Order: sequence, then C-alpha cells, then structure tokens
Amino acid sequence: MVRQNPIPVSLNIHQLIARIVESNEIARREQLQLTSAMLNDKHINEEDRRQINRIFDHIQSGRIKIIDL
Repeated sequence: MVRQNPIPVSLNIHQLIARIVESNEIARREQLQLTSAMLNDKHINEEDRRQINRIFDHIQSGRIKIIDL
C-alpha cells in the first residue's frame, strides 16, 4: 500500500480551499488530503477547520462534486 503524505498546513491549505469553493469540484485525492489534515494536523487553525467542514457539508449536499483525476 502506498502511503500518501498529508498536505502540510504551510502548503497553502487556504489556496486549496479557495480553489475547491470557487470551482465547486474536489478531486478524491484532495478530499483525502483534507480529511488527513483534519485528523492528523494539530496545527490547523479553527478557521481552516470551519472551511474544511463547510467543504465536506457541501460535498454531502451535492454542491461540490467529487471528480476522479
């Protein structure tokens, strides 16, 4: 099994979130990265957590589409 590295907070979580919200699309890899960041990164701030939760809510409601790249 290939282990993927979670995205470091310094690697522009803000830009990733902005791109997802703007395009209303998220790649499965990005979804896994955001999940990993939420679960593993103790340094993620509260605003980032809210934004990521908002993205997950939008995925669940169908406002953001999951795409395979």
